[in-house]
Amino acid sequence: MLVALPLLGIMAAGRDPAPYLEIPPTTRFVQHAGFSWSWFLFFTIADMLLLGVLLGAVRCGRQRLPQKRSRLAAGRFPWWGWAGLALCLLAWLMAWQRFTWFWIFQPHTFLPIWAGFILAVNALAVKRSGSCLLLRRPLGFLLLCPASAIFWWFFEYLNRFVQNWYYTGIEGLGPGQYSYFSSLAFATVLPGVLSMIDLLLTFPALGRGLARCRPVRMPAHPWIPVTALSTAGIGLALIGIYPDQLFALLWVSPLLIVLSIHRLSGRPTLLHPLTFGDWRPVVVPPLAALACGFFWELWNCFSLARWTYSIPFVQRFYLFEMPI
Repeated sequence: MLVALPLLGIMAAGRDPAPYLEIPPTTRFVQHAGFSWSWFLFFTIADMLLLGVLLGAVRCGRQRLPQKRSRLAAGRFPWWGWAGLALCLLAWLMAWQRFTWFWIFQPHTFLPIWAGFILAVNALAVKRSGSCLLLRRPLGFLLLCPASAIFWWFFEYLNRFVQNWYYTGIEGLGPGQYSYFSSLAFATVLPGVLSMIDLLLTFPALGRGLARCRPVRMPAHPWIPVTALSTAGIGLALIGIYPDQLFALLWVSPLLIVLSIHRLSGRPTLLHPLTFGDWRPVVVPPLAALACGFFWELWNCFSLARWTYSIPFVQRFYLFEMPI
């Protein structure tokens, strides 16, 4: 469903699928609508509501902390954390400079920046709690890298149908080179976000506090996952036909499809811990993604090989390269 529906949608509309499968993705074939104050206000209100829920949950977690708080087993900031921080800062410097002797490596500084950042975040978790994701599950952490590359290639594929971002500085790369260097960069996405989740859980309000919030009763009506699955599937099939109106479904539909299939098969979903008052799985990952997103946009800003946004209705008021 996730892969086939968008392609089937544009083929049913009589369009040639070849441009949507182009590697490197350099052809611009989606012409987006201009800025609209009404849509901008709509998305602003939606964002504020979502942020309000997140901040309200964090406040709840702070209030639910036990009166007598136990201290985490903190440790020292390990040496490899300092090495990661140095690597991150050095790669950041090189990414924003234009040294003639460094030109061959200039487009490929994304990986060392994020490799250093991931090491530093794990080291900070060690300092705060005495442990980190990298040390607890070293093999699983390494396997996150190929899983992350596949994960983000999927969203690159979906983006071809709406073209909300495109890359510059990749001119001259063939399909093999582009796929290789992109996969190296995409391999850092899940390790970065999951490491940030692990770090945020060392803060008492987000770790112990959010596990003791008010339970939420989840509706058990069987028509709910069926309706959600059908709606998300139809929306995903139509994103290439109506990219301006449905571009947000690039992110929403895959999540709804996975949740619905889990629910229909009787498996616990991401939302299941809410029934026990555990809000961590639905609050901490978005906060971690926002934190990582800030650094993604920061380091992208003046890099040679970078992404640029083209988003309908809201293409104004930038945070680095991203419309706010």
